[in-house]
Amino acid sequence: MKKSFKLYLIAWAVLFILFNLLTFVVPSIPQNEKYTPSFWIGYTFITVTLVGQLICASTVFNSKSADKAFYNISLVRINLSATIVSFVVGAFFMVVSFLPYWIGIIICAVILSLNIISMIKAEAAIDLVTKTDKNIKANTFFIKSLAVDTKSLIERAETDEIKNECRKVYEAVRYSDPMSSEALASVESQITVKFNEFSEAVSISGGNVPELAKELIVLVGDRNEKCKLMK
Repeated sequence: MKKSFKLYLIAWAVLFILFNLLTFVVPSIPQNEKYTPSFWIGYTFITVTLVGQLICASTVFNSKSADKAFYNISLVRINLSATIVSFVVGAFFMVVSFLPYWIGIIICAVILSLNIISMIKAEAAIDLVTKTDKNIKANTFFIKSLAVDTKSLIERAETDEIKNECRKVYEAVRYSDPMSSEALASVESQITVKFNEFSEAVSISGGNVPELAKELIVLVGDRNEKCKLMK
């Protein structure tokens, strides 16, 4: 359990104890019975909401990734708003305990249903954004990885001439369309093979570095043209 959630759990427990303390210690309105069905409906409604808030917080604080935790902030906001509304409505039925119990059941059930629906919609939106983000990261890995490898070649190059050739390749890769797809698998495979040849030539300061750099830039250009056709 993360430290942040432990601190939240302590705060939640203090709030829950305080709520119960005020609920059963504060006297009822004179000449009105306190523990009526309306009172217990309001009390149950608030308790269920507090438990829901704890479950929501557990989901957020114990998220395995920072991105997921960030996306879950919207879920926390919705849940917090629902908790405030539930406290107000639940407290009203607890104080005005002489109201018919069926009114409390209907109103609390409607609010609880709306809260649940809002949470489900928010969770569905978060899952969609998370999956989209993962797909984007996966589809941009090839170019980003190639850019990193090409940049490292510049530092490894032993002569200014070879460094310049590496910079040309790096600039071509750097400004390429980052998105990959299955349709680009063939040309990306050719780029990988050619880059390995280019990398070996750079490491030994081979005389064919300019020629390989030119071929590599042409392949990167072909890939970019295919990317344009796919859009």
